[in-house]
Amino acid sequence: MRYVITGRNIDVTEGLKAAIYEKIGKLERYFAEDTEVLVTLSVEKDRQKIEVTIPVKGKVIRSEQVSSDMYVAIDLVEEIIERQLKKYKTKIVDKKQSGVFTEEYVEKDFEEEDAIKIVRSKRFGLKPMDAEEACIQMELLGHSFYVFRNADTDEVNVVYKRKGNTYGLIEPEY
Repeated sequence: MRYVITGRNIDVTEGLKAAIYEKIGKLERYFAEDTEVLVTLSVEKDRQKIEVTIPVKGKVIRSEQVSSDMYVAIDLVEEIIERQLKKYKTKIVDKKQSGVFTEEYVEKDFEEEDAIKIVRSKRFGLKPMDAEEACIQMELLGHSFYVFRNADTDEVNVVYKRKGNTYGLIEPEY
């Protein structure tokens, strides 16, 4: 695995890098050698935060943890990612997905005071998938909704998390 480690308001020391390589390295058996692991460490007041994103075969495995100690946060994020991988490994392997995940982050600030202020805009490729795959991807990302292209209808759909660990599907009506 290839690691891209960045720090915001923190110097990434060799000790932090070693802890990341040790903890996240335990997960190498789940990924190909050329898999890129994006790690962002940040500090805000007493909050030590780590974000780990691993794009793999059209899916994104992501976790973020906050603690008063960065090493504790690293331990927590590793546990979360490993739990996600174990939970969804069989479903992901069975789907035999192919394609390249592409995502662009574009930040836009608008100067007009009366206008609606959009502070972040995301662009990403919509790979066709079924609703079950979209729910899996939503869980892997830790989000409460997920936008996807339905492989059956070729329409853009949204799945969302409901109370009671159930899911909803929004389909367009023309």
